Amino acid sequence: MRTQAVPTGRRVVVLAAAGLALQVLAQTGPQLQLPRTQLKAGMHLLDVQLAQTPQQRQIGLMWRQDMPQHEGMLFIFEQAAQQCFWMRNTLIPLSAAFVADDGTVVNIADMKPQSDDSHCSEKPVRFVLEMNAGWFTKRQIKAGYQLSGQVFKR
Repeated sequence: MRTQAVPTGRRVVVLAAAGLALQVLAQTGPQLQLPRTQLKAGMHLLDVQLAQTPQQRQIGLMWRQDMPQHEGMLFIFEQAAQQCFWMRNTLIPLSAAFVADDGTVVNIADMKPQSDDSHCSEKPVRFVLEMNAGWFTKRQIKAGYQLSGQVFKR
């Protein structure tokens, strides 16, 4: 058997990726201790958890049994790109607003629980706001609507 030396830098990257995958697999309950911020949608004040790291974003709202109507999760990505979401291990129906850097809603997708169907932004975005299913529709929030909050200010 012949082995080949792997440069130290590559080993660290491989081990880090393997560690992240194991942490996500080991996660068996909802992540409830993420940092929070407030957003405004017109007169509606939202209390949202911030999913900022790859692991936090990958787990998202998985394993949540319920979520108060004024709460949600804001996924924050380092760079604008087409963002696609699915609902594996997510037990509650959700609506996702794909949001531009300035807080403008690009598009909204309604997502069914425990589905691998992909829901994507219509153009590159850095933010995705997940709320209970129908939250945006009930408040007549659609593409072009402006959300506000500290995260949208640069």
